[in-house]
Amino acid sequence: MDNKAASKAASIMYQHLHQGSVLEGLKGNLRPQSRDEGYQIQARLEEAIDSQRQGWKIAATSIAGQKHIGLGGPIAGRILANMMVNPGQPIPFGANRMRVAEAEFVFCMGADLLPRPNLYETAEVMAGVASLHLGLEFPDSRFADFVRAGEGQLIADNACGYKFMMGEAVSDIWRDMTLSSHAVRGRVTGSDGQLRAEYTGSGGNVLDCPTIALTWLVNELSSQNISLRAGEFVTTGTSTLPMAILPGDQIEADFGALGRISCQLSG
Repeated sequence: MDNKAASKAASIMYQHLHQGSVLEGLKGNLRPQSRDEGYQIQARLEEAIDSQRQGWKIAATSIAGQKHIGLGGPIAGRILANMMVNPGQPIPFGANRMRVAEAEFVFCMGADLLPRPNLYETAEVMAGVASLHLGLEFPDSRFADFVRAGEGQLIADNACGYKFMMGEAVSDIWRDMTLSSHAVRGRVTGSDGQLRAEYTGSGGNVLDCPTIALTWLVNELSSQNISLRAGEFVTTGTSTLPMAILPGDQIEADFGALGRISCQLSG
């Protein structure tokens, strides 16, 4: 895909993102035919949004997440400043059509990991991690039928990025934990104050372990000649089934000894 087509495709995606509208699909030579072309459009979309990149997200790291958007494996997306919501502030529900919340392990980097020909191993990736945080992601898509949009288009759609909340760094006790078996519980309370649903899961739902997911992301970026920089974070994907949400709901994710994160959705 040439740069002109990628920029035009990104412009279309940006227009629908800005308006809260959806499209059936990118047409003709604007439709990405590969992961690489999807990432090419995604990079142009970041330029169009013109908001500082804070970190990265991984979509579809769990079987449930893959089924939710019709993928067979993970994809990466950008978290920009205008997507971030601080703890204590309401999450704008807006025109969100996916209507799910995801409880996630989030790693903040303390060292740059640069592109290279050979794959990074988990041990060296984890040596570059400064801190662990708890996160709540609220994905959405610009495609009317996101389950059938396909891998390339969903990457172009910034891996269904919409809103994201990240808590403060948790205690360093996490470094001595087995995150793959660490339990996570999600709760959704309706605007009437009644508990509507509970969800249970663990770090094992995130590509078998959040540390493995982080390593996948580093190598995915490396394959695109992109560095993961110190100060950036990576939110690794949902640890429970995607939690069904409605406007006005309160969402809580309980990570046991690591703490909790919660938010209120706008009505």
